[in-house]
Amino acid sequence: MPSTPERDVQTGTAASSDAMDVLLAFGTLMMRAGNTAARTREWIEAIARKMGFDAISISLSLDNITASVRRSGEHITATREIGPPGINVWRIAELEQLAKKPVSMPGEIAVRLEDIELAKPLYSSVQISAVVGLASGAFAFLNGAAAPEMISAAMGGGFGQLFRAWLSRHHVNQYGAAALSAIAASGIYVLAAALARRAGLEFLHYPSGFIASVLFLIPGFPLIAALFDLLQHQTVAAVGRFAYGAMLLLAVALGLSIVIEVGNVDITRQPPLDLAYPLKLLLRAVASFVAACAFAMLFNTPVRAVLMAGLLALVANDLRLVLNDMGMMLAPAAFFAALLIGLVALAVDERFGVPRPAMTVAPIVIMIPGVYVFEMIVLFNRGQMLEALQASAVCGFAIGALAMGLATARFFRRK
Repeated sequence: MPSTPERDVQTGTAASSDAMDVLLAFGTLMMRAGNTAARTREWIEAIARKMGFDAISISLSLDNITASVRRSGEHITATREIGPPGINVWRIAELEQLAKKPVSMPGEIAVRLEDIELAKPLYSSVQISAVVGLASGAFAFLNGAAAPEMISAAMGGGFGQLFRAWLSRHHVNQYGAAALSAIAASGIYVLAAALARRAGLEFLHYPSGFIASVLFLIPGFPLIAALFDLLQHQTVAAVGRFAYGAMLLLAVALGLSIVIEVGNVDITRQPPLDLAYPLKLLLRAVASFVAACAFAMLFNTPVRAVLMAGLLALVANDLRLVLNDMGMMLAPAAFFAALLIGLVALAVDERFGVPRPAMTVAPIVIMIPGVYVFEMIVLFNRGQMLEALQASAVCGFAIGALAMGLATARFFRRK
C-alpha cells in the first residue's frame, strides 16, 4: 500500500494530467473554430495560470497542439490532434467567456467544453444558403453588375452553398467539396444567364456576376489569419494556415476554370454600372451590409453580433470604396478600412464584452479582392503572365493591408 507522500504525489500527478487534458481540449476547440494561433495562445495561458500552473510552453500548428507545463516542480508534456479547421464565431466567443470566468475545477471546465463542442449551429443550412445567395447578389453589384447578373449570381451562390453543406454532411474532402461547389455555383449562373438571354434580358456585365457567384468560397479568413499569425511570430501555425487557404483557393479556381472552358466564358472585366454617385454610395452601403450579415451568419455568429458586423461593414467598406474613387490605391484604402474595423471591434470588446472575431471576421472577409484572386489564377492558367502577375500583386498587397490594419489596431488596446 503506498505511503501518504506517495499517495499525495499520485493524486497531484492525476490532477495535473486532468488539467493538461482541459488545456489541450480548450486549445483544440479554439483552433478548430478558426481562431488565430496568437489569440489561442493568450487564452490557453490565461486558463493555465488560473489552474495553478507555474509555467507553460505551447506549440501550435494547424493540425496539432503541444503543451509543456510545470507545477510544484512537476513537468508534463502532451500533444493532441486538432482536426479539420473551420470558422465558428459563436464557439470562439463562448470559449473566451469561459476563459474569463473565475477559477473552476478541471472537471467543470471539461463539461462546459463538451457542451460547447456539441452545440448545434445557430442557423439551418437552408437559412445559410439563402443569405449566401443574397451575399452573392450583393457582391455582383459591388463589382459593377446590374440586376440580371445580380439575380443569376444569387441563384448560383445560394445553390452552391446548399450543395457545399450537403457535401460536408457526407464528409467529402474539403478541397474536393470546394471544387465541386465552385462548379455548381458558376454552372448555375451560366445556366440562369443563358435562360435569361433567351427571355430577352441582356447581360452587359456578365463577368462580374460570374465571379460573384463563387466569391463565398474564397478562404479569406484563413489567409488573413495566417498573415496575422506571422505578425505575431506564430510562424508554424501561419504557414500551415496559409497552405490550407491556398489549397482551398486552388480547388475553387480549378472548378471555376472547368466551367470557364466548357462554357467558353469571357472574364474580361466590363465598365461598372453607371449610376448617380449619391445613389451608388447608398446601394454600396446596402450591399456591404447584406454581404457582411450573410457571412457573419455563415460563420455562426449570434444575431446581435450579425447586425453589428453588418453596420460596421457598411461604414468601413463604403470608406474603402470612396477612397478608391478618390484615387487611392487598393492596398492603402483596405488598410484604413481594416484599421477602422479593428478600432471599433476593440472598443466594443472592452466596453460590452463582444469578442473581436464576432466584429471583425465578416467585414474583413467581404473586402478580400476575390475578383483579382480568380483573375490571377485563370490568367496564369492561360499563360498571360504579365496580367496574372499584375492581378496577383494587387491581390497580395490588399490582403496584406487588411491584416496590417487589424494588427495596427491592437496597439491601441489597454493591457
